[in-house]
Amino acid sequence: MNAARALMLAEAEAIRTVALRLDGRFAAAVERLAACPGKIVTSGVGKSGRIAEKLAATLRGAGSPAVYLHPGEAPHGDLGIYSHGDASVLVSKSGTTRELLALLPALRERSVALIAIVGDPDSPLAQAADVVLDASVEREADPHNLAPTSSAAAAMALGDALALALMGARQFTPAEFARTHPGGRLGWLLGTHVSEVMHTAAAVAWVAPEDPVKQVIVAMTERPLGCACVLHPDRRLAGLITDGDLRRALQSHDDIRSLSAAAIMTRTPSTIAPEATLHQALREMEERPRQISVLPVVTGEGCCAGVIRLHDLYRRD
Repeated sequence: MNAARALMLAEAEAIRTVALRLDGRFAAAVERLAACPGKIVTSGVGKSGRIAEKLAATLRGAGSPAVYLHPGEAPHGDLGIYSHGDASVLVSKSGTTRELLALLPALRERSVALIAIVGDPDSPLAQAADVVLDASVEREADPHNLAPTSSAAAAMALGDALALALMGARQFTPAEFARTHPGGRLGWLLGTHVSEVMHTAAAVAWVAPEDPVKQVIVAMTERPLGCACVLHPDRRLAGLITDGDLRRALQSHDDIRSLSAAAIMTRTPSTIAPEATLHQALREMEERPRQISVLPVVTGEGCCAGVIRLHDLYRRD
């Protein structure tokens, strides 16, 4: 366990060192990629190739057309993937990878902007690049300083930073993110509105402020969503009663028979609009000092239309 912890801390320190080293070259790389009218082609060999593959996937998910090119296949026809106006991100620890250096004439011929993520800023690949991102580390995390561990972690983190900075430069929105991730839970959360999932009508326990607590308990038992919405006659939300509110009422009162819904309800509960996304509802419930598990859904006119539960947002895990 100690060895594993030491390795992870060494990798974290390598990433921290690379982060502190960022300068104007990083901004220049983002500007080059943001101005690219075509696609971004990433490439690398070995572990660097895996990092380049992951970078292409992250770029695509963040709104930038990108594809990974295996440099070994490039001279056998795959160079045709490049077009004038494309950009390329080449990843290499040594900066001397011959398969990547062999790509350079084709990149120059096609006027491809070249970004290099390298572990040696003085290497041939770095010298040929338009912009160099220094991913060098003091040593690897393994005891023999051989396996690409810290260097791989640093290069991958640098690639992630590049992709997300580009996402910001292109003003890539959550709605656009949902369109590139329609099959996963995150895409579902970003692309689905509260109105499509919320519980309404007879599925919800509706009570009035003057209703006795016993009636509230009966309504919540018959409609087990963990809450009751307390409504004014015009359906404006007066408050919310949760299972927790009932427990606190029992702790505070020896006899709850004389209590009304208004006496135990939360008068200003957090709410969500029906047109909000499930992702917004999840953040409203979770990003707070104390999590909550249910939100009343309130329209712009102040009427309560239903409720949505935290449980409803995890059914696609």
